[in-house]
Amino acid sequence: MKTALPPSPLRRLLIAGLLCATATGASAQWKPTRPINLIVPWAAGGSTDQVTRVAAAEMEKALGQTIVIVNQPGASGAIGTKSALDAAKDGYTWTAGAAQDLGTYQTLGSVNTSIKDWHLFLNVANIQVIGVNPGRPWKNAKELLDDMKAKPGQISVATAGVTSAAHAAMDQIVKATGVKYKEVSYDGGNPAVVATVAGEADMTTQLAVEQADMIRGKRLRPLATVSDKPLELEGFGTIPPLSQTVPGFSAPANYFGIFIPKGVPDDVVKTVEKIWNEQIPKSEALKKYATSRGALFLPLSGEAAQKAVFPAVQANAWNLHASGKTKVAPDTVGIPKP
Repeated sequence: MKTALPPSPLRRLLIAGLLCATATGASAQWKPTRPINLIVPWAAGGSTDQVTRVAAAEMEKALGQTIVIVNQPGASGAIGTKSALDAAKDGYTWTAGAAQDLGTYQTLGSVNTSIKDWHLFLNVANIQVIGVNPGRPWKNAKELLDDMKAKPGQISVATAGVTSAAHAAMDQIVKATGVKYKEVSYDGGNPAVVATVAGEADMTTQLAVEQADMIRGKRLRPLATVSDKPLELEGFGTIPPLSQTVPGFSAPANYFGIFIPKGVPDDVVKTVEKIWNEQIPKSEALKKYATSRGALFLPLSGEAAQKAVFPAVQANAWNLHASGKTKVAPDTVGIPKP
């Protein structure tokens, strides 16, 4: 009968390492024990609310826990975002929205935060559309822009406020064409679109996902995408790019997603990253949402997400600064001029 020899020092070291690795792997799997609050800092029905509810349902299945959507609109998204930032860093309070908005709050003096303060989990890239009330006379982007030049400050544009996608789109249009307009602000993209349909405003430049149903129902007339790329909208057809009317016009991609403030436990972040990288790209629900609403399905997280969103953050921050809406210059808070 052989007698087992005691483990050598090297073997003991290897066993200890394996046990440590096993423990680390186990701790990386977060199992939430109570519902997660996901603050949508805009009104129900808008672009953020729409895609966040689809993404939250997918995350619920993966985490085995309820995610409660809390609509907290106000101050162009700043109120709800600040609520998430100020909440206990235990992983149970998230927020959502457009990354370009999140990256500009600090320049506006509304929330003291930068894009680097957050873990980004991006789901879609959205595109803005010039949509006009069908009772208005313009049949294409050229007619509209010519009229805006002839009547500076008289044509009204419904937006979801100073940091909204529609406002950012108008900043890009103003920069490229020099037109002037009258802004009418609402608490979210959906109210802005409904107001345009009702005739409270002449037009909106909110996102295609917010205008899609009204465009298909012929209650809004789309003149152009605020882009150098056309948009194929299911059930409607092709919306031409503004670059056809304004040569050289372009705009960076407007990424949306779920944001978790830094400072939460590592296992929360690692678990969500694993789900986002392995399961979300296979989500048929998110793919269907994107194709039916006129969005691009582009799930990203980590450094890839930070890199993808920064051009839009830069453009948005500096356009807001050029129009006199910021409290501090973007380059003083880490946003160099593009």
